[in-house]
Amino acid sequence: MNLSKDSLQEPNTENATNGFSEEAKQLRFVEALLFASSEPISEEIIAQQLSVDTTKVKKLISDLQKTYSSRGINLSHIAQGWTFMTAPDLAEDLTVYRKVKRRLSRAALETLAIIAYHQPITRAEIEDIRGVALSRGTLDLLLEAAWIKTKGRRRTPGRPSTWVTTSAFLSHFALGSLDDLPNFEELKAGDILNSQGPLPGNNIESKTEPELFENHKED
Repeated sequence: MNLSKDSLQEPNTENATNGFSEEAKQLRFVEALLFASSEPISEEIIAQQLSVDTTKVKKLISDLQKTYSSRGINLSHIAQGWTFMTAPDLAEDLTVYRKVKRRLSRAALETLAIIAYHQPITRAEIEDIRGVALSRGTLDLLLEAAWIKTKGRRRTPGRPSTWVTTSAFLSHFALGSLDDLPNFEELKAGDILNSQGPLPGNNIESKTEPELFENHKED
């Protein structure tokens, strides 16, 4: 078969998105942006990337939520931003694929809970609420996990540092904001706190905190 030069055509280099409406392009862009990000993205950042206002972003987010509402992943509001997460009803089935290297002790969980509910809070105030002294590694571990951070100093003698939770804490526990923290009754139902509340005891110096990790041995 003979082909003349005139019969040869250049390949179609038009943008594949030319067949989409402007809103459809924006929707696809937001979807791709959220998939590519390793952490939640705020509506303000999405608006900047699209050069639109946040009202438009809210509409796009709402449309995406509806699209993914019945799928294996959902669009969720976490740590004051948006991210894709596995659907909650699949959590039990997916648990077998999750590796758990170590488990926080009750003492570490109580410390984290106290910081979450009383932030900003100093080390001494944490010890006063728990009724026991913090062991050397408790705050270090929570700091290493990026769940807590220091935020300024208390205007009291010694100028002690105060502790608060981070966006990584909200993300790990699937909380949209601190307003979504469970109430006291929910904590008791989950066996995070006992029915007596904070551990008894006033003599902090005479007590020590249990091991940070269960079955953990220090060298």
